[in-house]
Amino acid sequence: MRRNNDCYFMVQIQDTILSDEIFEEHFLCDLTLCKGMCCVDGDSGAPITREEYEEIESILPVIKEYLPPAALKVIATKGIGYVDYDGELVTSLVEEGKECVFAYRDRKGICKCSIDTAYREGRVTVQKPISCHLYPIRITKYRDFIALNYHRWSVCRSAVAKGEEEGVPLYRFLKEPLIRRFGKEWYTELLVAAELKKAAESMEE
Repeated sequence: MRRNNDCYFMVQIQDTILSDEIFEEHFLCDLTLCKGMCCVDGDSGAPITREEYEEIESILPVIKEYLPPAALKVIATKGIGYVDYDGELVTSLVEEGKECVFAYRDRKGICKCSIDTAYREGRVTVQKPISCHLYPIRITKYRDFIALNYHRWSVCRSAVAKGEEEGVPLYRFLKEPLIRRFGKEWYTELLVAAELKKAAESMEE
């Protein structure tokens, strides 16, 4: 639970292993600066589970109301998802390397998720894919455990700067999606681990 000589130590909570950076880094999205570019840039769509795929299909009539013509055309011709070069089910893209098929721009030019907007407006009960909700934490499943790692991306520099300015640790910024994915008990254990880590580091100083 500490870092020596630039080596990263891991924290285990139940069947998950968390990288040290999840406790060390700060993060706070600032859409006015990044314009929601995480929904635009990338090599492939957002990872989704088969269950999420089916849930999204069930609410298509609602979320289509937010989408531009180009996205609607992709959905009509290619569907809402595909299997990428890593063999992972992901959301479709309007163009290769361009925005997610569920993205739209508001009046200020900020790219937003139609699924998330419909959910927050109370129009659907389905939330955006957990891979999007948890970003910049990325999950990798192994046979005996689940690894949680922090993903650095240049488009999120403003979020890192704002998180440092406001003093918001990454794990607190992502409280809602972490509880959604792993549960309240797991998150409580994470908070305990964070406090123990701070105490151990203060004793070393």
